[in-house]
Amino acid sequence: MRKRPVAGAAALLTVCAVTCGLISAAVAAPDQAADGGRTEGAAVATATDPITHEENDRVPEGARWTQHYFPSSDGSKTELHADVLLPEKLPADGKVPVVLSAGAYFGHSGELEIEEEHAGPSERFQDFMEGTDLFDKGYAFVMVDTRGFGGSTGCLDLGGPGDQADVKAAIDWSSKQPWSTGAVGMYGKSFEAYTGLLGNNVKHDALKAVVAQEPIWDLYQQLHSDGVPRPNSVQVPTTYNRIATLAQLPDEDERYRTNAAYEEKHPECLALNSYGPSIGDPDDPYWKERSPAGNAKGTDTPLLFTQGTTETNTLPVGMEEFLDHHNGPQRAWIGPWDHVRGNDRTQDGKFAMGRATWFEETLSFFDEHLKGVAPKTRYPDYAVQDNLGKWRAEKTWPAENRSANLRLGNGSYVDSGAGSQPAPPQGGTGPDAGSFFVWSEPLAADTRVTGTPRVTMTAEGEGNVMVKLYDVGADGNAVAFDERVSRLDRDRLDIDLKSTDWTLRAGHRLAVEIGSVRTGDWLDTPSKQKIRISGARLHLPLDNPAEDTATGGDRAPFLDTFMQINAAKLKPGPATFSVPPAGARD
Repeated sequence: MRKRPVAGAAALLTVCAVTCGLISAAVAAPDQAADGGRTEGAAVATATDPITHEENDRVPEGARWTQHYFPSSDGSKTELHADVLLPEKLPADGKVPVVLSAGAYFGHSGELEIEEEHAGPSERFQDFMEGTDLFDKGYAFVMVDTRGFGGSTGCLDLGGPGDQADVKAAIDWSSKQPWSTGAVGMYGKSFEAYTGLLGNNVKHDALKAVVAQEPIWDLYQQLHSDGVPRPNSVQVPTTYNRIATLAQLPDEDERYRTNAAYEEKHPECLALNSYGPSIGDPDDPYWKERSPAGNAKGTDTPLLFTQGTTETNTLPVGMEEFLDHHNGPQRAWIGPWDHVRGNDRTQDGKFAMGRATWFEETLSFFDEHLKGVAPKTRYPDYAVQDNLGKWRAEKTWPAENRSANLRLGNGSYVDSGAGSQPAPPQGGTGPDAGSFFVWSEPLAADTRVTGTPRVTMTAEGEGNVMVKLYDVGADGNAVAFDERVSRLDRDRLDIDLKSTDWTLRAGHRLAVEIGSVRTGDWLDTPSKQKIRISGARLHLPLDNPAEDTATGGDRAPFLDTFMQINAAKLKPGPATFSVPPAGARD
């Protein structure tokens, strides 16, 4: 099958304008066969007329493609569209387990823009199908358009109750087809990884495993931080509004084009989708409904995931909460990469995550949980790479030896809001400085910060606060490795930073900067007021690198880029606290 680069739709931060160009059409009944449009050499499948690669070059080799329609599970009359790819030579009475992916990017005309010349199934996960020899290994692959996208009706919902109903319906439908064994696994990256976590949370017995690459763990924390929005709180709904209104191809059947034109008759869909992510209150029901982390209590679907600790897109926020709430088997790759897939390579051919076994591990995971096949190779439960580029195996994550509660004391700054800058500040001083620094003693031994650091403090004044952690060498060369921000809308603050896995070397110092929002990716409104901070404490989960069990893998290439982007030259100040050695495990 022809190859083309994966489109930029995977990047949720892409800035897009809402486009229209929709085609009016009529309503069709659930899962009735419609006459597929035809162009020379590019047949379009129906529910009863499967199409192979020889008839349409967008169909993967070794598969046969059909299209289906079924209702969502919430009684809303939302109709969902599915592209089904079965092994081409599957007997009429044959049954296979299902790998399901549900989301926004499976529209036939393209992901973010019109990219195709004729109708056919999305190639978004063609790499996965080919890399695992999925059809030769006896699996079906099902792509379901969640509401508002592709051939599905309804208002797009960004992981809300509607999307959850769609995911539940997709699992249920896939498990009950005559060619299905009843065992379903979910696979995806970014948005489809998000829906995979939602699938875990709907607690459907047919869902046997979830593979989620760089997921959204909590939508509020992804788009906001304690009252301060990120630019993607605007960019994300704009991007998905664009996807929902993409024009479809002329050779699509009438039913598909009818469903795709839903937003033309329902303009409120786009308005509501633009409004929701702008809500600033983290306790609003809009956000509570869209938190896989908060709603994962008591779930146990086996989970294999990846998470970049240096992600700039789907951040490592809410991850530890989800893992604490999830009771099922967990496997993961965690390390210093950006928004990439487990199999992605850099331009010079290096694996972007530093490991070469993504497809082998994924297929083994599905074989184990969907087919009951015992793994032939024992992979680490958690394969973790820190900032030194070293991989280690862990039974769980974070695997901390101790938690340190460090006194940072008092300080003040002016909420000047210097704005996003290409490099961290140099550490100004004086009564009008935009931040103040607190310094540790040089570390006596290598010590790893693993998990989710937390800062508590009392604040007097109105405005914003940013907390940043720096790893500082003896020469003052530093790297900012963690940050979060907060509005000062209450006196007592409790700020979770991003989850991290960062080793501070012996002789290095930990610097904590507290002050105005001066760098990074935020839409802050500075108050220009003087802010006084008292009783600040840093809660650090610590691990002892001397106890690591090494596992295979190379240095993630993005790590060097991250170190360069976040480099700073700081003038070390007097030490006021010490980071204790992690010590032996209890």
